[in-house]
Amino acid sequence: MKFSTRSFVQRVAVLGLAAGLLSTLPVDLQAKNFKARKAVDVTQQIDQIIQQDLAATESQVAPTASDEDFLRRVTFDLTGTLPTPNDITLFGLDPNPEKRAELIERLLQSDEYANNWARYWRDVIFSRATDQRARLMIGTFEKWMAEQLRNGVSWDKITSELITATGSVREEGQTALMFAHQGNAEEIAAEASRIFLGIQIQCANCHDHPTDEWKREQFHQLAAFFPRVRVRVIKDSKPRTFEVVSYNRPDGAGPGRGLGQFQQNPGKLIRQLDKNRDGILTRDEVKRRKLLSRVFGRMLKLGDKNGDKGLSAEEIKNLPLPQANNRRRNSEYYMPDLDDPTSKGTRIDPAFFVAGQKPEVGLDDEARRNILARYVTIRDNPWFARAFVNRIWGELLGAGFTMPVDDMGPDRDIAYPEVLDALSDGFVGSGYDVRWLLRTITNSEAYQRRIRPVDPSGADPQFAAAIPMRMRSDQLYSALTRVLGLAEGPANANRRPVGYRRPAGPRAAFALTFGYDPSTPQADLTGTVPQALFLMNSPLVNSRVKAQGNTPLAKLLKTYSDDVDVLAELYLLVLAREPTETELTTCREYIAETGERGTAFEDILWSLINSTEFRTKR
Repeated sequence: MKFSTRSFVQRVAVLGLAAGLLSTLPVDLQAKNFKARKAVDVTQQIDQIIQQDLAATESQVAPTASDEDFLRRVTFDLTGTLPTPNDITLFGLDPNPEKRAELIERLLQSDEYANNWARYWRDVIFSRATDQRARLMIGTFEKWMAEQLRNGVSWDKITSELITATGSVREEGQTALMFAHQGNAEEIAAEASRIFLGIQIQCANCHDHPTDEWKREQFHQLAAFFPRVRVRVIKDSKPRTFEVVSYNRPDGAGPGRGLGQFQQNPGKLIRQLDKNRDGILTRDEVKRRKLLSRVFGRMLKLGDKNGDKGLSAEEIKNLPLPQANNRRRNSEYYMPDLDDPTSKGTRIDPAFFVAGQKPEVGLDDEARRNILARYVTIRDNPWFARAFVNRIWGELLGAGFTMPVDDMGPDRDIAYPEVLDALSDGFVGSGYDVRWLLRTITNSEAYQRRIRPVDPSGADPQFAAAIPMRMRSDQLYSALTRVLGLAEGPANANRRPVGYRRPAGPRAAFALTFGYDPSTPQADLTGTVPQALFLMNSPLVNSRVKAQGNTPLAKLLKTYSDDVDVLAELYLLVLAREPTETELTTCREYIAETGERGTAFEDILWSLINSTEFRTKR
C-alpha cells in the first residue's frame, strides 16, 4: 500500500485551511473524526489483523516469549535497564494472568521511563546535529524532555515547544533543535520534517525529490518558516553560553554585519567618506571607519573590476556576496540560484508542503513558527501521528511499517497499513498520549513473541517473531553499571556547564564509543573494534569482575558455597535468566579444570559480559 496526502488535502480544503486559517481552527473541530479508544481494544484489533494475515500466508508464528525474556525486554524498552534477579524471581512465581499488563503500567509510571525515553530523543536530535557546540546542552535537554514525559505532556505539545523555542540553551531544553543546527533554516526544516513527519524532504533541497512527489520549491517554502531564528552568544555570560532568539528586522535594517550592510546605500557611503570627491572609495578614505576598514580589502578583491584599487558606488552595489553571508543578514528567505550561487536567490514565502497552507504575509518569527507548529500537529495531518507511531513501533519491535523509520514518503510501501492506521488513529484519539501508545504496543502479541534468528534472505514474514536488537548506549551503560555494582548519581547530576568541551561524565563518555543514531535500521548497525576492546580490556570492567574486594562476584562467592547457586545468580544478574543445563555443565567443567574457584568465576563473569546476548535485547 502506498500512502497518499489526497485525503488530507481534501479535508483541509473543506475546513477552509488552505488560505492560512489553521491557527484559528477550534480543537474540537480538528478532532471530530477521532475517538478516544482504550489501549486494550486497539491492542486486540492490531493482533487480530496481524494474526489473520500470517495465517492466510501459512507463516510460522513464534510462540509467546517466556516470562524471563518478556521481563528483560520490556524493562529495557520502557526504562532502559535490566531487571534485578529478585524482580525476575518474583515475576516468574506470580500466578496473576494480568501480571504483564500490570508490569507495563508500573514501568510507565516510573522515573526511569521518563529518563530512558528522554535519552532516546536526545540521540534522535543530537546524532545529526550540524553544530557540535549543541552537544554541550544535552543535559538541559534531557532534564526538560524527561519532565515532559514524566508529566504526561502530549506529543503534539512537545513538538510545538521544539519548533517554537527561544531562550537560553542552559535553561530552556526545548531550544535543542534550533541550537543543534545553529539556527540554519534549511537544516531545521529538514530535521523538523524528518523527526516530526517522517519525511526526508531535504532530498529536495537542490532538485525535485528523486523518489517522492515533493518539489524543490516545497522544501524551501518549509525552510522559509525559519530564517528569523538566530543563535547568539549571551553577552558577558560565564561560562560562555548561547541563546535562541527571533530576528524580526526587515531585510537591510539595523546594524548589519559583514559586507552586506555597506550595499544598502553605497551612494550615501561615498558622499560621507569620499574626501577628494572622485566617486571612488580607497583604503585611506575608509581607515577611520573601524568595521569598514577591516572588510575593505575583501570588498576590493570581490568588487574592484578595473583594478584602480578603489570602489565606485556601482561596484559596491554589485558586490558578489557569498550566499552564506546573504542568508545570515536576511530576515526573509531566499531560495539559492543554482546557476549563480553568489546571487541573493529567489524570495520564498512560507508554505507547508503537505497541503500547501500559507500563513499571512508580514508575520514575525514567533507567529510564523507557531503557525507551522499548528500545521504540523493538527489532527487531520496524517503524517504527524504516523511518523511517531512508525518510529516507536520500530524501536520496540526492531522494524517499522516502513523502513527507515524516518523516511516514510508518500510513495513508500507500508507493511500492515491497517495496523498503522489503527495505531495512528488511536494515538490521535488519545490526545497524542505517549504512554497510551507504548502501553498499546507492549501489550500486543506481536511485541511479546519469542525471538527467532533473522533469515538473511529476507523471506521471514514481518512481526511473526521478535527480532534481536542492539541496545542503545544508555541501555547498555545502565546494564553494565548494575552488573558491576557501580552507583550512578541522579540523572544529569554530573553534567558540566555549557562551554566545557569534554564529555560530561562517564555515561556521556561511554556514548562516544557505543552511541548511534536510533533512526538507523537495525540491519545497518554493526559492532566496532573499540566497542569490543572496551568490554574486553577496560580497567573498569576488569576491576569489577574480580572475586575479591567489594564486588558483586565476591559477595556471591561468600554467600553461596554451591557453585550451581553462584552460576544461577550470575546468569540472573547479567542475562536476566537462569543457565541452561548445557551451560551449567560447561561452566562446572571449566571450574574443575581451572582448579581456582575465584579465577574461574571471574572468567565466567567476564565471558557473560562480553557475550552478544548481554548487548542484545532478546
